Amino acid sequence: MAGLVVSGTQVSYIGQDCREIPEHLGRDCGHFAKRLDLSFNLLRSLEGLSAFGSLEELILDNNLLGNDLVLPGLPRLHTLTLNKNQITDLECLLDHLAEVTPALEYLSLLGNVACPNELVSLEKDEEDYKRYRCFVLHKLPNLKFLDARKVTRQEREEALLRGSFMKVVKPKASSDRVTASPENHYTPLPAASRDLTHHRGVLGKCRYVYYGKNSEGNRFIRDDQL
Repeated sequence: MAGLVVSGTQVSYIGQDCREIPEHLGRDCGHFAKRLDLSFNLLRSLEGLSAFGSLEELILDNNLLGNDLVLPGLPRLHTLTLNKNQITDLECLLDHLAEVTPALEYLSLLGNVACPNELVSLEKDEEDYKRYRCFVLHKLPNLKFLDARKVTRQEREEALLRGSFMKVVKPKASSDRVTASPENHYTPLPAASRDLTHHRGVLGKCRYVYYGKNSEGNRFIRDDQL
């Protein structure tokens, strides 16, 4: 089969633009494959992965997998990479992985919105990434590697103490938010000056008096102060 590479228990089907796992792939290789690489495809679903019940490593980088990602039970899986997909809901993913991949030790989520670093947004910084790691380790305490870094003892201790508080909550859009209409844009100018066809000068009064105590000189003086 074109694009299929098999080496012992390692199976690769990379860059074939497939939108789903080919049925024949599971039929021919599922019973012996321990490592499966499906990188650089167009996968939105992992239906058919249940044929690979003995998997220990699963590479799914550069696909179109999102928050509806569903993995079958993979009790032997210790390595999972989901780099550069479309995952945004971190907690949902971690809860699912805790249920179906109990032996997981290596996880990589780089390039997803759920993994806050400069790969996905220049607004994110190292502190955002540290909080993310703390929350992931709270949910998956058996991890030894997360993304490109080894999990440290200090991170484990931090996750144990504070991990549950590191969840990032997105603010919900309020239905009570007041939206300014184009006709009611705020302006500090007197009403008479807002008409673009009205070119006469407009005099406005202010109740505040500027005394210029810290200025270069009293540039603004009322008539009754002369």
